[in-house]
Amino acid sequence: MSRLLGKIANGLASAAVAVVVILAVLLVGVRLIGLQVFTVLSGSMEPTYHVGALIYVKKVDPMELEAGDVITFMLDEDTVATHRVVEVVPDEEDPSVIRFRTKGDANDNVDGGLVHYMNVLGTPVFTIPMLGYLASYIQNPPGTYVAISAGAVLLALVFLPDIFGGEEKPVKKRGKYERTKTR
Repeated sequence: MSRLLGKIANGLASAAVAVVVILAVLLVGVRLIGLQVFTVLSGSMEPTYHVGALIYVKKVDPMELEAGDVITFMLDEDTVATHRVVEVVPDEEDPSVIRFRTKGDANDNVDGGLVHYMNVLGTPVFTIPMLGYLASYIQNPPGTYVAISAGAVLLALVFLPDIFGGEEKPVKKRGKYERTKTR
């Protein structure tokens, strides 16, 4: 019976480690391939991007953007938004400078100001619904402490059986029997 419980515990620990690794790749690892990750905090882009979703944004050349494209941009140094371009507005004095008039899909009116091309971070390439809630929770206390504690517990579950070992069982090696530890 204890072997069965050990196998179940190992299976659960392996599944938990797999979930943590997948979450780490989805939240952090994608940055290695040049994507930025943002959590959708408002319903201004419903139904395209739902509140609580994670959006993955890749860099884009602002000069290639046109009306209808969705962009993620800096509103100010602390605020990022994702809205649809409704018009590309060239600068009257310098044609190499462009700005974008934007609007959230769920909004009735266009945004109040124009977005300078230098403030464009990129365009969303895909989204994962609901994962933004978890990302936001983990990024702020007490979620950070819960995540660290869960990681420590997972490490303990994975390595403790190896440290304390199991019962000894003979294993045949080159015609002789040797004693080895098993789980």
